[in-house]
Order: sequence, then C-alpha cells, then structure tokens
Amino acid sequence: MAVDKTTFALARMLSSELVTLQSAKTAVFWYLILRNFVRAVRHLRARGLLTAAREAYLVLVRKGFACMLLLPSVRNKVQGELDQVTLDLASKLAPKFPDAPTYTALPDKGLTAADVSAALAKLSDLPRTEWEGGRVSGAVYHGGKDMGDIWRDAFSRFEVSNPLHADVFPGVRKMDSEVVSMCLSMYRAPLPASVIDDGGAGTTTSGGTESILMACKAYRDRARAEFGITEPEMIVPVSVHAAFGKAAMYFGIKIHHIPVDKKTRQVQIAKVRRAINANTILLVGSAPNFPDGAIDDISALSDLAVKYRLGLHVDCCLGSFLVPFLERAGYPTVPFDFRVPGVTSISCDTHKYGFSPKGSSCIMYRSKSIRKYAYSVTTTWPGGVYATPSMSGSRPGALIAGAWASLVHMGIDGYTQSCREIVGAAKRIADGVRKDFAGDLYVLGDPLVSVVAFGSVTEGQGNGKGCAPIYEVGDRMSKMGWHLNALQDPPALHIACTRLTVPAVDDFLRDLRLAVDEVKALEEPGKGSMVMLYGLGTGSAVGGQLIGEMATRYMDVLYA
Repeated sequence: MAVDKTTFALARMLSSELVTLQSAKTAVFWYLILRNFVRAVRHLRARGLLTAAREAYLVLVRKGFACMLLLPSVRNKVQGELDQVTLDLASKLAPKFPDAPTYTALPDKGLTAADVSAALAKLSDLPRTEWEGGRVSGAVYHGGKDMGDIWRDAFSRFEVSNPLHADVFPGVRKMDSEVVSMCLSMYRAPLPASVIDDGGAGTTTSGGTESILMACKAYRDRARAEFGITEPEMIVPVSVHAAFGKAAMYFGIKIHHIPVDKKTRQVQIAKVRRAINANTILLVGSAPNFPDGAIDDISALSDLAVKYRLGLHVDCCLGSFLVPFLERAGYPTVPFDFRVPGVTSISCDTHKYGFSPKGSSCIMYRSKSIRKYAYSVTTTWPGGVYATPSMSGSRPGALIAGAWASLVHMGIDGYTQSCREIVGAAKRIADGVRKDFAGDLYVLGDPLVSVVAFGSVTEGQGNGKGCAPIYEVGDRMSKMGWHLNALQDPPALHIACTRLTVPAVDDFLRDLRLAVDEVKALEEPGKGSMVMLYGLGTGSAVGGQLIGEMATRYMDVLYA
C-alpha cells in the first residue's frame, strides 16, 4: 500500500512538472510569435507596404541570381565580365610607371635622405588629375598657399606629438580642446562654466565618418544604459551620408531610410514620425546633405525629438564652416544648430571648408552626459586603465596642431569671406543652369550652400523630349577635364564648389553647354564609364549587386 501511495505521489509530481514545462514552452512560443509580430508591424509601419514589398522582391531576385551563379556557364560569363572590368580599373588607377621608384619589400639597404627626397619628388610628379584649376567637385578644400605654409610650421613643431599622452604633450592637449571649443561656439552650444559643469562638449576625430560613428555609438550605449533598449533603431533621410549605414552595420543598429520630397529634397517628416517606435534612439538630418545640397527641416525633426525624447543628430560635415556663416555673409539660411532645442549632436569637418589638413573633424554634443557614452574605457587590462575619446588610440598631434592653426588664422572674418565667395559661386551655377538650360536640365531642390545638383528634365521630371541623358553629359564633361559626382535616384550630377571653383564658374557653364549640345546630337547611347556603371545599377534588380562587387574590386585595385 505504501508503495502504491509513493508511486502515485511521484506520478502526480511528474505530471505537474510536465504541465509546468509544457506551459513554459507554450509561453515562450507565444512570446516569440508576439515579438516577431511586433517587429513586423513596426517594420511595415516604418517602411510602408510598397517599400517593404519592393525590398522583399529585391531579396528574392538576388537569391535567385545567386542560385543562377551556381551554373558554370552563368558564373563563368559573369566572372569574365567582372575580371575585364577589374583589368580596366587597374589600367586606369594602378598603371605601371617604369620611371617611378617601386618598393614592394623593404630595401636591403636603407636609402639616404637625399635618395628618399628624390623618390618622393618622382612620385609627386606622376600624371594626375589637375585639381588646381577648379575642375574637381569637392575633394580638395584649398585654403591657399599661405595656409600650406602654416600647416608645415605646425607639423614641424608637433611632428611626434600624440594626445594619448596628454602629460607629455600639453600643447597638443590644449589645442585639441580649443578646436572643439571653437566649433561648439560656432554652432551655438551651451558652453559649461567649468570642467565640473555639464554643457556643450565634443571630441576631435579623423574625419566625418568617424564623427558620425562616434555619435551613433554614444546614442546606442546611452539607450541601453538609460532606457534598457537592446534592439536600437535610427531614422535617417535616404539622402543622409553613407557613414550612417556603416555605423548601423558596425554597431548593430537597425536603420530606416526615409524618402525625401521630390521637390524640396528634404526628408518627409510625416514618414519620419510614422517610423518612430519604442526602439528608436536617434533621428538624423543633414545641413546640407551630400547628394543635392538640401538642408533638412531641422526644426520639424526637433519637434519630434523633443516629443518622443529622442536624440537628434545634425550632420554638418559638408556644411562645416559655411552654414554657420551664411547669415553673416548675406545669404538666406534656416535653423540648424544647437539653438534648435531638440538638436543633441552635430558633426562638423574642420578639414573641409575649415581648410584644416585632411584627417580632421569634430563631433559635438549638447551635453557631457551624452558624450561620455562615446568614450571607450577598459579598467581590467593588465597594461593599466585604457581610455580613449574616439575610435583611435594614438592620434597624430601634428594634424590637431594644423587644425588649430587653420582656425585661428582664418577667424570669423576669413570664414565669412570664404562663405561669401564659395556660396556665391554655387548660386551663380544654379542660376545659370535654371536660366540657360531650361528644357534640358533642372536644379534639384533649393541649394543654400556649396553643392549644386542637376539632372535631365526627361529623367527627373518626365516632361522633356529626351534631350540630354545626364550620365552621358557627365561623361562628356569628364572628357573636357571636369570631375563631377554622379548621383542616383534621381539620376543627376553635382558639383561641390570650393575656393578653386570660384574663378572657374564661367568655364563650367560654357563646357556644360557644349556637353549638353553634344549629347543632344547623339544618334546612339554613349558608352562612357559613368553611363555603363550607373546604367547597370538602374537597368535591373541585380544591377546594384553587381555594382557592389565592382566596388569591392575597385578597392582591391587600390592596393594592387
């Protein structure tokens, strides 16, 4: 009898445990169902049904293309075409220079200083694109010969310095801090009264991409620490800099690209609002964006950021030392800086229109309480406590010295004058395109700063007569020595004006007229590099995938 009672008790206990286990499994199952359902709803709400369907279609097409590549005949054909493109790229970007010094391994015996100097001279004289005449879009932000002399003086005095060792190089630490402070002042940040007070703060970085990366890291880590968000999302205009996509990939942040208005080129605020959810950590606007030079409606983004308690980053890397001086130079402007209440961080490239040496940028925050999340601190390393303000450990103090020297040399008066000249050149180009190319070309949006983008009336507005396919115009301009940026969606070209562009505006408009007339006279489509590359991307669903492979090979060629 006792045995029967014991058996019954064990059976009852096991049955109870099985029920509990089954209940737990059921609860986990429905939790996963609910979690994925919420994710799907949020995704559809942010993307919209049509965009989500298009994304799904592209995924299926690419998977189908990947399956086709398993067939030897298809794989060999595609591989052959890509190999030929790679060889063509190598012939253009990495040609053989028989007279140039070449070292693919360390020389057995080191060169003398005189021999090194002679080798450097030969390398500097290799055939290259002539940028001095102002025919290159952006790329070289030239501050003049006197600025070059100032850089060399700064480099020579701080050539071995490293701000990682602040006690060893106090001058560099001081200049590093002051570069940030000057930028904060320029962008109207609330400056702290002392080192223990909260307020505007920032760090220098190696460029705009790193500035953007640090901002995204700060918001991700803040969201995790203060709000418990483990699946962070950020909402950006489709026109935003590609560095935000890189940050999303590096830091595990889901990114929603919101379309821009076809006329104003500003991000569509209603769609930004629709994409916000409980995992959103950051909104982004540009002042201006790279593709067409439009400044997003920062005030409207600010209203959303304040309402939903979100970070708002304004990317001023390209606007840098132009947008803060528009009003002073007599040009129209819009709200964009820390005076807009919802703005919590701004990136600004000192090495663009600040005329500092390349490798110099600044990321600014409304408060130190945000900046601290960008820091990297390791306390358990056997080598000691290791703390850095940005991605790099050691940093070249010479570049910081060059940036500091550039800023204090130019001053408010110098930057106001450069803004007046550069923005003036951009406005002359925009006005010239609107006036002299009506029916052929149109200007995208209302550019307020240095970038002017223009497309073919037929391709962009659908009300022309097929006069001038824009990529063919770009190839013609290339043959005339102009190096313009090709844009996608819509197809367009842009020129980012610099000081070098200022005296070349009339030449640009004259050559653009010649290029458009030549393209209009064509009986067959052109076969230039711009037409082939971007035509591929718009011609099929797998075009972007092939362009991605070509871009990878391009980078391989650079290290050939």
